Amino acid sequence: MVDKKYIFTSESVGEGHPDKLCDRISDAVVDVYLNADPQSRVAVECLATTGFLCIAGETRGPKSVTRDMIEKAARHAVRDIGYKQDAFHWEKIQVDIRLHSQSADIAQGVDGGVNKDEGAGDQGIMFGYACSETDNLMPAPIYYSHAILKSLAEARRSGALFNLGPDAKSQVSLEYVNGKPLRVSSVIVSTQHDVSVSQEEVREMVRPHVENSLPHGWMCKEKDFYVNPTGRFVIGGPDGDSGLTGRKIIVDTYGGAAPHGGGAFSGKDPTKVDRSAAYAARHAAKNIVAAGLAGRCTIQLSYAIGVSHPISTYVSTHGTGRYTDDVLTKVLLKVADFRPRMIRERLKLNKPIYARTAAYGHFGRVPDSDGGFSWENLDLVDALKAEISLKKYKSAERAGSDTETKLGS
Repeated sequence: MVDKKYIFTSESVGEGHPDKLCDRISDAVVDVYLNADPQSRVAVECLATTGFLCIAGETRGPKSVTRDMIEKAARHAVRDIGYKQDAFHWEKIQVDIRLHSQSADIAQGVDGGVNKDEGAGDQGIMFGYACSETDNLMPAPIYYSHAILKSLAEARRSGALFNLGPDAKSQVSLEYVNGKPLRVSSVIVSTQHDVSVSQEEVREMVRPHVENSLPHGWMCKEKDFYVNPTGRFVIGGPDGDSGLTGRKIIVDTYGGAAPHGGGAFSGKDPTKVDRSAAYAARHAAKNIVAAGLAGRCTIQLSYAIGVSHPISTYVSTHGTGRYTDDVLTKVLLKVADFRPRMIRERLKLNKPIYARTAAYGHFGRVPDSDGGFSWENLDLVDALKAEISLKKYKSAERAGSDTETKLGS
């Protein structure tokens, strides 16, 4: 039963946030390896602090991938984000690379063979979620939080906001009535800026990017619009706070509106089900909602290291499904194979497509022509509709289910 009225909040962090910088570098390393060999194995973390990066982890790939290539990719990421500060400059930072070979114990459990299907790269639980609150079937608070920061970053990169820095955070609180978001109750934006800019100037720079990112008439009251609440944000990025890969997993997914299994995405090749199975679960949940079978859908997959088939598959439509959750689980498993190798092949994940995922969320994005964000495609809708139309499921159809909660419905 949905509470009649409540406020829900999600936050996002910009591409220059120290943790997001580390995610970007880790994923850039994944792309270097997959570009050289699509079957490479990569599990890489990055740490960033004043004037320093450390890239550590385990890999298995061609000898053509050198430390110089990895360092170059890291510096390129720092430069592209915009760090040219005295204490953190893409040319001047020290880069320490501590990579070693993948564990043979892990490899023997994961690798497939003539008589063995490829196993999951680790044990764990992964979640996917979709809802009809927004056109891209994402929860509205995280969607708008991302949109604000992306708009600010685009203006900074174009030179329109040249006196803002790369480090930024946003937070959007929405008021829900009967399960539907109706207005913004508060917005918080913190953004790094030049010392010469006043706080009132920063506020007015930020304002149009907030207003234009929200539906018309949704802007909160002036007293609930916070910009740089501490009053100053000149020292930012890794010089202001250390960064580490994998610390923004809720920002990466659904902003707290849905469960997260715990595993981070960035820095991992797609044999790691922390990443690939979470993508597959989102893909499935989004297609279920897009097919009109539910207004909300949560999917959980669980795996054991070295075992190919999921240990469990769980579908919940939170009372919004046209059919029982048990039936929707059966239908889903008829049209989608969640073995790790099949996920990678279906979604074409063995490509260098990961650096772009590091900021503004891994979900709710527009699929790219080269295969990036393939898990956002709606290519299971027809198969789901065809399977559910079979007579054997007719008795499980619910009467009066609420499958439509999109804005403006």
